[in-house]
Amino acid sequence: MARRPIVIANWKMNKLPGEVTAYIKDVAKQLVKYPEVDTVLAGQDVLLTSMVHAAKGSPILIGAENVYWEDRGAYTGETSPAALADLGVSYVIIGHSERRNYFRETDEMVNLKVLAALRNGLLPIIAIDENIQLVSNDDHMHWVVNQVIESLKGIPAKTAAQLMLAYEPTQAIGSGQAMNAESVQKSLHIMRATLADMYGQAIAAQIRILYGGSVRPNNAFELMNQPDVDGVLVGDAALDATTFIELVQLAEQAKRFAE
Repeated sequence: MARRPIVIANWKMNKLPGEVTAYIKDVAKQLVKYPEVDTVLAGQDVLLTSMVHAAKGSPILIGAENVYWEDRGAYTGETSPAALADLGVSYVIIGHSERRNYFRETDEMVNLKVLAALRNGLLPIIAIDENIQLVSNDDHMHWVVNQVIESLKGIPAKTAAQLMLAYEPTQAIGSGQAMNAESVQKSLHIMRATLADMYGQAIAAQIRILYGGSVRPNNAFELMNQPDVDGVLVGDAALDATTFIELVQLAEQAKRFAE
């Protein structure tokens, strides 16, 4: 089964409410040229209402950058998955390496958030962190495989096909230097083999796996031209609408080249 390529912008703690509409309208006008690529813009909570409103009628889907694992309750400062769904948000990034590193999120917490998102009709983008400083070269993929397994606990095969995984080597994020495409492909191939062990080949073949970490127009085509790379999760480079569209264009070119 062919997997549609996808380009996801993670704005992180950037953009102001007054900057949202112009960016989205600019991107939406250009997307008609690239009908074979899915696009998601993920922003901080205070932007989501404006983002959902600006994206109406366009192919752009909106994602949140984080979520809590309870729908309601006395959890001051957290974000309810039920509230995100009610707002019209479609996706949520869970387990980003910055959440794991700065806010000490564990695999167990990530799994609880994934289950909560699915319970509320949100589609999780599950970030799989690889911190090379914490593991040796001999077992770094064991670290990644274990995160895949722990993050997906309790998720049945019929639901798993809706998920997306994003491979995020910590050393590449914000460094300006992406991992080389062959190394990325090797890691994603092992992740897909893990999914096949968990859910069978047919389901594993449907799950989109992305790469995230210093994605730029000068490396995006080579990355997305790898057989197991179904798209990219983009940080700083996606803050500029023109650059984001360029990445979408490269994603479509990579898909057509592969065909």
